[in-house]
Order: sequence, then structure tokens, then C-alpha cells
Amino acid sequence: MPSNLPAEPDTLTPDQTLDGAVEHETMLFDRRRITPGAARAFVTDALTQWGQTERLDDIRLCTSELTTNAVLHGAPAGGRILVRVELHATVLRIEVHDSGSGTPAKREARSTAEDGRGLLLVSAVADHWGVSRRQGPGKCVWAAFFHHSVVPAC
Repeated sequence: MPSNLPAEPDTLTPDQTLDGAVEHETMLFDRRRITPGAARAFVTDALTQWGQTERLDDIRLCTSELTTNAVLHGAPAGGRILVRVELHATVLRIEVHDSGSGTPAKREARSTAEDGRGLLLVSAVADHWGVSRRQGPGKCVWAAFFHHSVVPAC
């Protein structure tokens, strides 16, 4: 579902602030090539357990793209990546934390490039996404998905 909210990293507006999480799961992964697939499976299991599979394909895609970015550009060799999924009354949120210092940015990939489209995909399917600071080193890159019955304020 394409976003009708800003496509650039940002925080949610005050009237879209996340309420207390109803459910949440967190898992720590080693920085490895298999991590994006393992993160997708982790998020899928959590959402299936909660009965929240309405936008599962979009959520799995964003989990994969954000985790791949953390593996390739965020976590240093030997580092770890934290993936958190939160279910709120109006929003489902996926977070990917790494200890890298860079800030991800959406960019236009050359038509012949084999990579560089991850955040473009995230901005196309998530309702909102952004980058947040963390305590200590690194960052949290997140994607938010409004429940189907919720219409975001524009």
C-alpha cells in the first residue's frame, strides 16, 4: 500500500504518536548474510502469533530491506543487529537497530545497478519510516504500518 505520508525519514506527527505497545517482541541477530531471512521469519512468527497478518508481505519486505541495510552498511564486522516488532492500537512498527554511525537515506539507483533500492521500496510500501537516535552508538531505522481501519491525519 503506497504511503500518503511524507516519504522522507521523519518522526510521526504528534497526533500520530505511538501509544503504548500492546504486544512486542525483540531479537538480537549476529551480522551475517542469513540475518535478513532470519529477521523476516522472526517478524512473521510474531505477527502470526498475534493474528496480525493483514499486511504481512509489505512488513516482511520492509523487514528484509532494513535488516539488509544494517548488515551491509550499519553493523561493523562481528557486530549485532536488534530487530523489534511492536503492535500498538493503531500502528504496527518494525525497528532495526545497529551500531553503525551512518544515516541511511533514500536515493535513486541507476537503472543498471543491482542494489540501492531498499529505502525506495520501504518508502513505497510502509505508511511511514524514519531514523531515530539511540542511547549509545548507532541508530534505529523503523517502518510503521497503520492498521487498515485507521486513516492517518494528513
